[in-house]
Amino acid sequence: MSHVLAAVAWPYANGPRHIGHVSGFGVPSDVFSRYMRMAGHDVLMVSGTDEHGTPILVQAEKEGVTPRELADRYNRMIVEDLHALGLSYDLFTRTTTRNHYAVAQELFKVCHRNGYMIAKVTQGAISPSTGRTLPDRYIEGTCPICGYDSARGDQCDNCGNQLDPIDLINPRSRINGETPMFIETEHFFLDLPALADALGEWLRTRTDWRPNVLRFSLNLLEDLKPRAMTRDIDWGIPVPLEGWEDNPGKRLYVWFDAVIGYLSASVEWARRTGDPDAWRKWWTPEVSRAFYFMGKDNITFHSQIWPAELLAYNGEGAKGGEPGKMGKLALPTEVVSSEFLTMEGKKFSSSRSVVIYVRDFLARYDADALRYFIAVAGPESNDTDFTWAEFRRRNNDELVAGWGNLVNRSVSMAHKNFGAVPPAGELTEDDQNLLAAVRAGFESVGKLIERHRQKAAITEAMRIVGEVNKYVSDQAPWKLKDDRDRQGTVLHVTLQAVSDCNTLLSPFLPHSAQKVHELLGNKDLHTPMPEIREVDDLDGGPGYPILSGDYAGGAKWRSVPVEVGRELAAPKPVFRKLDESIVEEELARLAG
Repeated sequence: MSHVLAAVAWPYANGPRHIGHVSGFGVPSDVFSRYMRMAGHDVLMVSGTDEHGTPILVQAEKEGVTPRELADRYNRMIVEDLHALGLSYDLFTRTTTRNHYAVAQELFKVCHRNGYMIAKVTQGAISPSTGRTLPDRYIEGTCPICGYDSARGDQCDNCGNQLDPIDLINPRSRINGETPMFIETEHFFLDLPALADALGEWLRTRTDWRPNVLRFSLNLLEDLKPRAMTRDIDWGIPVPLEGWEDNPGKRLYVWFDAVIGYLSASVEWARRTGDPDAWRKWWTPEVSRAFYFMGKDNITFHSQIWPAELLAYNGEGAKGGEPGKMGKLALPTEVVSSEFLTMEGKKFSSSRSVVIYVRDFLARYDADALRYFIAVAGPESNDTDFTWAEFRRRNNDELVAGWGNLVNRSVSMAHKNFGAVPPAGELTEDDQNLLAAVRAGFESVGKLIERHRQKAAITEAMRIVGEVNKYVSDQAPWKLKDDRDRQGTVLHVTLQAVSDCNTLLSPFLPHSAQKVHELLGNKDLHTPMPEIREVDDLDGGPGYPILSGDYAGGAKWRSVPVEVGRELAAPKPVFRKLDESIVEEELARLAG
């Protein structure tokens, strides 16, 4: 038994999330967490909505509401969408809680005390028309290093180098296209050069990361510069230093506080369980393993900025220092980054209406159909294109015709001929070979999930489903009416294989896994699901909804013998076959 932290990227609360978002952070983290719980590990899966920064202010102004009202609305919407997908968070919270403020300020103060937060006068970008600070990511221009004409003010996505907005050639605001104005302003910078050796030493031990993530992260070490960790903005966490904390125009940088959310959410979860120190089991080095799930555009912040903050807090950089009251904190075991999901050959873009939001999708299609597509065809290690034609094909040819058909015909034949799970007579070599092949899946599929090769894992599980389908076709139990013992044995073996396959597919398809479990005559809980709970802020702030759940029950990652004599009911279809017309309908909706 080990303590496993599943640290899931924080969706930004300036609008609803689309299926591209959940393909990167949502479904992969849930598959991993569900499997690790079933395999006996003590998992803590945490995240929440990221609610600070200029984009919230910009969107709130567009909608004519306050930043808090905007964050409240989209926090609730995102909670509802992730709940509908069945994402099994131990705690999904938000960054506007007073608990989060306190944890973020604690990290800043200790990083500063240890000498890794240095004050510098710099050139800050502001909008000439509004006077509002423009965050680095809201400024675009030509990269001075490689010439890429859509580089951001913090980083060039083409060459991967860190940038400052003032370095861009022909900088422009992404909000309104105007040329930003640069003024002198004082900020605190995280002294990355003083942490470079410690970062490099840590990264060079991460040999089992996905190669693209490790290669990108190591390249970042080549040109480390101090990075601003405060901003000229009035929406965010106050800077917890004398002379700064009462300044209404200075706040912690949203990306400084957002990554701290993994820690503050763990603390909040522990406090809500009644054991305020329980979080430490998932944050103590050498005791826990921590896996961070996100899209590739967030690698920098999780393989460089967040580890640097942790090293600075621990006092493990070139300037030394001592940990704060939270003690020495564990660095990530692995940064599990996915590539991008595109849609019908185009990049997802809400502003250009190249998008389908999670709640719109789930209003028309089953959650497990989306989860299956993301698992088997998602952007695990390469950019992947979502097309309606491919979604329909995967649903009909694989989920419905493969797995759903196996479940339906197996239970139907057993129900029709025996009314219950029949006993098994003497097993033939074919029977034994099938049961052995299915049982072997617990090791092969499990190892692939644990190594974050979820495409290969679900492909292996579906290959095993294919073996069971072949066994049923070869044995043809419908032809064995005159040999009741053999017919019962074949159907017993088939139901056992279906039960085991259902367990193998449970992390990927939790909604249908419970249905299949019940079709096999079971009444108990197979697949625990998250709940939306309304809670009060632990420290007196406004209440809010959280995602949480009790995941201690449910199936374990092993074969469990089916119970002879357990009554079976006539089955209902587990998955819906999609008509060919949905492709044209969805493409027309997208075009409109």
